[in-house]
Amino acid sequence: MTTTSTAQSSAQSPAQSSAQPYLDQHGRIADDLPGAGLPWLDRLRLEGIGRFSRSGFPTTRTEAWKYTNLRDLARTAFVPAATKPTIGLDLLPTVVPSGESPHRLVFVDGRLRADLCSVGDLPPGAILTGLAAALDRHPDLVATHLGQVSPDEGGPMRALNTAFLADGLVLALDPGVRLERPVEAVFVGIGAEQPTMHHPRVLIVAGRGSEATVVEHHVGLGTGAYFSNVVTEAVVEDGARLHHYKIQAEGAEAFHVSTLVARLGAEASYDNFVLTMGGRLSRNELRPFLGGSGTECRLSGAYMVSGTQHADTTTVIDHAVPRCTSREVYKGVIDGAARAVFQGKIIVRPDAQKTDGYQLNRALLLSDAAEIDSKPELEIYADDVKCSHGATAGELDDDQLFYLRARGIDAASARNLLVAAFLLEALDEIRVETVRDAFADRVRDWLAAGRPTV
Repeated sequence: MTTTSTAQSSAQSPAQSSAQPYLDQHGRIADDLPGAGLPWLDRLRLEGIGRFSRSGFPTTRTEAWKYTNLRDLARTAFVPAATKPTIGLDLLPTVVPSGESPHRLVFVDGRLRADLCSVGDLPPGAILTGLAAALDRHPDLVATHLGQVSPDEGGPMRALNTAFLADGLVLALDPGVRLERPVEAVFVGIGAEQPTMHHPRVLIVAGRGSEATVVEHHVGLGTGAYFSNVVTEAVVEDGARLHHYKIQAEGAEAFHVSTLVARLGAEASYDNFVLTMGGRLSRNELRPFLGGSGTECRLSGAYMVSGTQHADTTTVIDHAVPRCTSREVYKGVIDGAARAVFQGKIIVRPDAQKTDGYQLNRALLLSDAAEIDSKPELEIYADDVKCSHGATAGELDDDQLFYLRARGIDAASARNLLVAAFLLEALDEIRVETVRDAFADRVRDWLAAGRPTV
């Protein structure tokens, strides 16, 4: 499969100009991507690069990207990572207590590293592997679900991922299968002298009545700039339960853009928590579709940014049928000249009577230069619903600080105690205790490293 550049520089729009380097690179590497030659996959990739070439990177003129400017990302010349750096096992994060072992898959610059993986015995009816391997061993499974969870065109970042997708996580559970141990997917960004990019794809299919816990770690171990553009597709069938958690701790110069689309069946339960602490610029976009009655969807997270970091959380929960429940709770701490964005929309369609939707975003500003842009939305077309949303932003409580200082606690420790209490309260939304404890340790590490400053 080979693509050719069709847009001439003399006739290019600004959007096409930002897309042209990616179009050129796609033409050079498309024939070498895993699964090249499979007609359905070739078509999917061509459609992806075609959509991205027409749109380019989203700009602030697009409402959904009004508060997040990708200008610096679009101006950076990224190339696919080509090296295979040495990584020590002791450098890889985990949420599993010492002495226990999760099912772990490790990806370095977007490619599975079998030498770093440790997958234990799986129950019958469970598949856990890398995407490149799944294209070879389970092509029908991948063809059935890849790009089909939410088959509309999606946004330009999703299209770019589809064009370059090469590897990632595949987890599929037959009806009734329950994984006792969590699945950990560790995505390591290294960076190089020349900025690199990778486009991991995560595909999770939880069959009827199945259950699993999936934890994603996105970490940077190098000092260079890189671009991680992640797309996750999740199918949670009737009565299934999926606990899905993520730590975003990319390198200081990294760009991290993540898009999740999920389709939830009747009486299904899906809970998602994202802890954002790394990256120069990050965006986590989540779009669950509640397509079966009695479904419960919980989206939550905590973001901790300082310096000149930019962190965007965007959610769209789509209630399509009656008697579904959704809950969103996000809390963030913003220090220095950092900026955070929260955009949360709950859509209730005409047939979605008896919907119960709740949304809350709270931000703590620790400096005069810190900024939060919060945009909660309710879009309701049914009349028998219970929906509410709220957004607050403020500073540390002077009375609480005075109370702690009066008891002999120094100013820096007093501030950290209050910040920790604020963030750890958000972690109560995590339903799996071992994950909650591990995420709490990361919050404490962030505070111990000198953030927030006094």
